[in-house]
Amino acid sequence: MPAAPHDVDDDLRTEVLSLCQALIRVDTTNPPGRETAAAVLLRDYLEAAGVACELVARDPDRANLVARIPGSGGGPSLAFVGHLDVVPADPRDWTHPPFDAVVDDGYLYGRGAVDMKNELAARVVAMARLARSGFRPRGDLWLLAVADEEDGSADVGMRWLLEHRPDIRPDFALNEGDGLRLELTDGRAVMGIAVGDKGTYPARVTAIGEAAHASMPAQGRNAVPLLAELLRRVGSGLPDPKPSPVVDRMVAVLTGRSVPDDADGYRSALAVAAAMHPALEHLVPAVAGITMAPTMLTGSSKRNVMPGRASVELDCRILPGTTEADVEREVRERLGTGIPYELDWPEQLVAGSSSPAEGPLFDVCQAFMDTADPGTVLLPALSTGFTDSVYLRAACGTVAYGFSPMLATPADVALAGFHAKDERVHVDDLQLAVRFHEQAARALLG
Repeated sequence: MPAAPHDVDDDLRTEVLSLCQALIRVDTTNPPGRETAAAVLLRDYLEAAGVACELVARDPDRANLVARIPGSGGGPSLAFVGHLDVVPADPRDWTHPPFDAVVDDGYLYGRGAVDMKNELAARVVAMARLARSGFRPRGDLWLLAVADEEDGSADVGMRWLLEHRPDIRPDFALNEGDGLRLELTDGRAVMGIAVGDKGTYPARVTAIGEAAHASMPAQGRNAVPLLAELLRRVGSGLPDPKPSPVVDRMVAVLTGRSVPDDADGYRSALAVAAAMHPALEHLVPAVAGITMAPTMLTGSSKRNVMPGRASVELDCRILPGTTEADVEREVRERLGTGIPYELDWPEQLVAGSSSPAEGPLFDVCQAFMDTADPGTVLLPALSTGFTDSVYLRAACGTVAYGFSPMLATPADVALAGFHAKDERVHVDDLQLAVRFHEQAARALLG
């Protein structure tokens, strides 16, 4: 891996590692979350550095932390963003207990080590260091550490916070999403920067048959085999590729050429891009259109009853700009004809969104990489999942990127830890992230 761009600062290394360990040791598994304890930990740390903080909560046990270094009013505002909650972890699967925050062979192990208490700790330390240095930005520097990102059903996190606090309207934001360095098959190096997120619009498909006693399989019309045929048509749920600006920009950077206009050429370009690195093998096909992965099944409530109805829920992830009608059309095209079914929508559409892959913040990120890892270029990417950047873009048009650079943690190690066992980050990347966020704030707001 490339060398770190700065000399090792033992004090900084100790500071960010200690805070990240303390944060991981606060179990904020969602559900139930209980993020207030983590918010208090970070509040106390920032207030000791002279940063004004407040806890903003819809539920007292699930507070959001809002911190601010006020600007003079002569420039744009920037938010460091992160979520306090983590997904569940089964300690039986881990090398080290997931909430012990053990350092082993240079890696910090723990639930949240890459998703995303590492980034949150780095952003908090960067803000504290800026405050201690007497930094006075032209525009506001915010820290938004929010609850309930991993689930969202309680509506106590970013969406609610922005609705409740109309004064929080940053021009730019740095959130989770990418920062992984990939060495491509042609020898080039790129680092992902998530400039957008897919949205969601789940579908429920119900095959319609006729109930009957299971002892006579030919009687009635069992809906389960009918659903099985519909599932065969859906397959794994990969999309029929459709051009989109964000994905086309990513493919162009990866392939080194403009994206073809014709359908066959477009599919070929996607295949070439996906083959450039193992980490892209599943990413590129998944962002090429509307995915509709089958996940939840329901059939008979009794073993001896062949059901007249059997259902599957499709986890549809949608590109920015996709409408309800677009999703319905593609789902119905996939399901085809000849089998009676009903289609309904368990949840409202949550739109995907993206920010321009250019401009002041993008340039700041590339400038840091030019120093940290010369020759590595930023790869604008679309997140297959969902982050709170969607709410920031919707509320105030924030230019929000998912970016925190990693040079010591290989991409395969980081990706293997998301929502999985032995989640870990190399401790050198904690220090690197602090340096990046300090530099970004000074360059954008200084």
